[in-house]
Amino acid sequence: MLVWVIYDIVSDKTRRNVIKVCKNTGLYRVQKSVFLGNVEDNELDELKIRLEDMVSLEEDSVYVFPMSKKNFNRAGLIGQAFDKELVSNEIISKFF
Repeated sequence: MLVWVIYDIVSDKTRRNVIKVCKNTGLYRVQKSVFLGNVEDNELDELKIRLEDMVSLEEDSVYVFPMSKKNFNRAGLIGQAFDKELVSNEIISKFF
């Protein structure tokens, strides 16, 4: 399934660790605070646990949104698809 991870994290160190976890899970950075990628069900559970253990529950917010490919294809886009500085053309073509 496709998974979006969207975050607002106060600490630079925590933010860097969250970025590492997202990348190590196979997610692709599509904006500065947004990752997207395919994960298996067991990976999704592990990702949520790891992120919860890292962030400050009082200061930070992390959203983990599973999404079917059907619904992803129905999503609308206004403006630029991805920040080209963060995402390669190979990744853009994988999702679009």
